[in-house]
Amino acid sequence: MATKVGSASSQHPNKGNLSLFTSTDHEILNQIYATHVHDDEKFDVESLFIIVENILKRATQIVDNVVLQGSQATVEHLDEKIPKASFSPPLCTLKSISCEMQCKAPSEEVAYETTLSILNKLSNYSWDAKAVLTLAAFALDYGEFWLLAQNQSSDQLAKSVGTLRRVSILLKGPNLQKHRQALIELNSVIKATLEVIECIFELEKLSNYDTKDVPALSTGVDHIPVDVFWAIITVVASTTQLCCLTSDEGKKQELSLFSQKLNVIVSKLRRQITICKQQIEETEAYWRLVKLFRTPTEVMEVFKGLIFTKDKLQPLFDGSTRKPVSIEVLKRKNVLLFISGLDISDDDISILKPIHELISKEDQYKIVWIPIVEQWTEDLQKKFEMLRAKMPWYVVQYFSPIAGIRFIKEKWHFKGKPSVVVLSPQGRVESDNAIHMIRVWGVKAFPFTTAVEETLSSNKDWIGSIATGVNPNIESWIKEEKYIFFYGGKDNEWIQQFTKRATALANDSVIKEARISIEVLLVGKGSKGEDNHSLLGRFWTGIESMFISKTQRKTEADAVTLEIQKLLSYKNESGWAVLSKGSSVVLSGHGTTILKVLEEFDKWKELVREKGFELSFRDYHNQVLHTSHICCRIDIPNGSGKIPENMKCPDCPRIMETYISFKCCHIDGAANSVH
Repeated sequence: MATKVGSASSQHPNKGNLSLFTSTDHEILNQIYATHVHDDEKFDVESLFIIVENILKRATQIVDNVVLQGSQATVEHLDEKIPKASFSPPLCTLKSISCEMQCKAPSEEVAYETTLSILNKLSNYSWDAKAVLTLAAFALDYGEFWLLAQNQSSDQLAKSVGTLRRVSILLKGPNLQKHRQALIELNSVIKATLEVIECIFELEKLSNYDTKDVPALSTGVDHIPVDVFWAIITVVASTTQLCCLTSDEGKKQELSLFSQKLNVIVSKLRRQITICKQQIEETEAYWRLVKLFRTPTEVMEVFKGLIFTKDKLQPLFDGSTRKPVSIEVLKRKNVLLFISGLDISDDDISILKPIHELISKEDQYKIVWIPIVEQWTEDLQKKFEMLRAKMPWYVVQYFSPIAGIRFIKEKWHFKGKPSVVVLSPQGRVESDNAIHMIRVWGVKAFPFTTAVEETLSSNKDWIGSIATGVNPNIESWIKEEKYIFFYGGKDNEWIQQFTKRATALANDSVIKEARISIEVLLVGKGSKGEDNHSLLGRFWTGIESMFISKTQRKTEADAVTLEIQKLLSYKNESGWAVLSKGSSVVLSGHGTTILKVLEEFDKWKELVREKGFELSFRDYHNQVLHTSHICCRIDIPNGSGKIPENMKCPDCPRIMETYISFKCCHIDGAANSVH
């Protein structure tokens, strides 16, 4: 049952000196939901709204002519919509609503109680129908009033009926001038109310879409009851004002607060509708692209669908000539889509330059930068131009959200970090993110397909690819099949201890007698011993890229993956070390365990003569592992692409627990991390 007016109004927000206009939406919702039962009254709301719109647009134009221009000027031509021929208006309901609104005292509280009474009458109607019916009841009176006003001098019947409707009182010269401002305000409020209901109608039509595809709909539609309340109470206040203007009592209904409220609602609804339409456009583009990538035919057509909405084609910018070029340059080419935000580093750009140089020798491969920006500003455009100046390849210059932004995020797992999607001349995806193999293997990974990545990532000799560039001597050490200790950590004291112990081991007589050559390399130190954070960052980026490259391709972790995973878990520890023979990894270890192996070298050094250095080192390290208990933790940046749903521990057969953490380094490009 609908709540009675008396009980609802007893909790009116105006009570206790609290104005209706300071009430929260939640407080209003609590009141009006009690009046809504269900939507079982069905009628043609759209046809009724068309008629109401036609009436009010003409009536408000008449008022503008009479009040603003002081004339009975002919109403300008208006394009009128036509309701369905079969439409039959609910006249009794309209008269009942009109009766509720007539001859009420001008006050917020009376307007509120009248609104609740109308909502109770319309408890079985949908929210948009409640608003249209109330506005229709008002239009019936307002339209008739100004129709009579327009025909006072030419039609005796209109003049007589107008006398009964007090039209003549308002139209008297002094009265018309006296109430001029009030009439302008009333007309403005009516137009705003009409606009609110138009927006509600538009939002209701959009509600056919799934809120999963158009999340903004949920917010907009959920707020419709409150917007309907404000539309109805404004119509009630407008009816009261019209009654006041045609009486001799001199009272008036204050409408300015209602007008301000409606203007806020209209702005909010327009903004919500714009967002919804944008999301709908993204959704439609998404499904078009899904279909297109199922049966691709030509890369240029795929590229068009990915970037441009409808027919808004724009030329590409050629970084080598600094001139615009047609997207036809991509036709029947292999295309590397470099996708990123504007927070990319010089390193992100530089790793693609050797590839650009390689493919420039032929004309079969093209690189295109696609900047992902949700909302362009003048500052962002300047930043874009600075980055563009550093790139010798093609650049998308499209200062609107690109059509395929949802597809790129969902299908290619773009989360802000740079990625490279490789497309064949037919538009087929050869790799949905080649950035990791490019970081690890560079041009060796050409042509950057999934098949090439599978081959390279299964190679056990992976440390050489990552460590190249960390020290100029590495390549010769690898060729000579020397043992190499790569090490580092957060604790300087641990680093000093490890350096001392590893150097002592390398120079031990047992090692020398066995003709074993061991090199010791602190990652993050330059060739002259200076700190080099760029080298350290590049090393760990390589490890992360290798890890992501392997986990995105395999469901079961192999020995190489587990070793890389283990090393990655040491990234933020006090110390870590990797022992390799040439570019083949022997083992990686936590600072605590691997330092203990070195400290206790005297306990196992004799085994080197029997079993060799490599096997002896590994066996003793395994013994130390069994006596220690160190938690394994792996940090994977959230923007790295597709993140594994679960992960096996590299040190034991258990599945690792998942945690979410957030990190900020107070610099551009710092991202959330998932652990």
